Amino acid sequence: MMLEVKDLSVAFHTEKGEFQAVDSISFTIDKGEILALVGESGAGKSVTAFSILQLLPYPQAFHPSGSILFHGREVLGARDADLRQIRGNKVTMIFQEPMTSLNPLHTVLKQVRESIIIHQGLSDRQATEKAFELFRIVQLPDIEKRPKAYPHELSGGQRQRVMIAMALANQPDLLIADEPTTALDVTIQAEILNLLKELRRKLGMGLLIITHDLTIVRKIADNCCIMKEGKIVERGPVARVFKSPEHEYTKMLLDSEPKGAPHATPSMDKPVLLADNLSVTFPIGKNLMGRPKSLLKAVDSVNIKIHEAETIGVVGESGSGKTTLALAALRLIRSRGSIVFLGGEIQGLKSRQVRPLRKKMQIVFQDPFGSLNPRFTIAQIIEEGLLAHKMVKDKVARRKLIAEVLEEVGIEPENMDRYPYEFSGGQRQRISIARALILKPELIILDEPTSSLDLSVQAQVLELLKKIQEKHRIAYLFISHDLKVVRSMSHSIVIMEKGKIVEYGPAEKVFTSPAHPYTQKLLEAALAFSEA
Repeated sequence: MMLEVKDLSVAFHTEKGEFQAVDSISFTIDKGEILALVGESGAGKSVTAFSILQLLPYPQAFHPSGSILFHGREVLGARDADLRQIRGNKVTMIFQEPMTSLNPLHTVLKQVRESIIIHQGLSDRQATEKAFELFRIVQLPDIEKRPKAYPHELSGGQRQRVMIAMALANQPDLLIADEPTTALDVTIQAEILNLLKELRRKLGMGLLIITHDLTIVRKIADNCCIMKEGKIVERGPVARVFKSPEHEYTKMLLDSEPKGAPHATPSMDKPVLLADNLSVTFPIGKNLMGRPKSLLKAVDSVNIKIHEAETIGVVGESGSGKTTLALAALRLIRSRGSIVFLGGEIQGLKSRQVRPLRKKMQIVFQDPFGSLNPRFTIAQIIEEGLLAHKMVKDKVARRKLIAEVLEEVGIEPENMDRYPYEFSGGQRQRISIARALILKPELIILDEPTSSLDLSVQAQVLELLKKIQEKHRIAYLFISHDLKVVRSMSHSIVIMEKGKIVEYGPAEKVFTSPAHPYTQKLLEAALAFSEA
């Protein structure tokens, strides 16, 4: 037995007393086995994984009971010197959010090389060769240029590939993957999961997958444990659990996959945003004269039109230009071409002229925790827009508006004076939606708003967005790599590849009769992925 977790409990000392996050759970992982821990936010999945590497904030965290044996050696309470021999060497971990895990001051090549040199003692040249080999294995695009980039210069999917390369650098016995494909599009998801399965076969590596995505569990795992409120409520082979679930919670998860269609009917005679021949270029490198060596066309002559109450879904692989298009449309980055918002051209306007329009155009980001100020209460976060635009000067009136918008998104108003860390991922995303909604916008950009949420919470947030759109007639530009989510939300679909729109049309037509080979490739990958 490679890993044996017995009767493990995890608790935390808090101001309100002891909080038990994990309650007496047990599981094992054999050599070459893939086990999935599945459950909603707060179920205790990540806390369990962090316990294996003793990465919890001790002594605030403690273990009332339990044992973790790795190759027969006790991990709980082990000396730091012994843990250093395990961490990053025998057991490695891929974290959910690579941007917060990678050092922003170092190139990705340097960070991967560092792990190799520390654990394998190779020379700089040997470590560099090994790092490039790993980048090829995880199929990092522009292999000769990307490793010399800094984390902020890569897309979410590219950063996750770097994290996977770092985790695989020392050929670990056990790889812990905490939501490893959250930021990746469906084609890359399939490739990465196939890669992990192949490495499992070649190296005999055990794999602990933590995920809310049942499609991933179905595709990659041998066995699974379903967690709820710190307990394992169901376990067994994946085929049996998915075919004949026994616990009501498992049945609820399986019934929560995105379905349905958008509620609102667009007003096709009321355009909100019209982008014509929109282009964005970024300089790459500099020569001795300080001029760019080359230019990257991130968005290349794009035309898009969004009407009142319409949702346009934007789909494409990492680096295809989806988010860049959205930021350009909001005038948050420099671009060329025409941008007409609410009937007026905004491309040539100065910042002070655009500022009054900002309240009518809002954005909800992929990572709600990263976009919410941790030092502000929820009330302060939501009222910030009202203060910036001098919309409501009376504090009592502002508090009333905040309470109303919180209630609309499903958050109890009495929680408005709490801080972001006191909420789950799904609740934080609802707060992000409330922050955008309080300004009564005409357009909301939704950049992967549900990718980090578990299935049942995802379904709730999607239904909330549909109801808000129907009530307020807001236009959405919905960016996602999840084709099932896009189909359930969108009236029209935009398919992007390498900065260009390769297909654009009504959602059902694009999904049922795709015209472009790239669209066909995406849909074929999604079908194969979901049926695997």
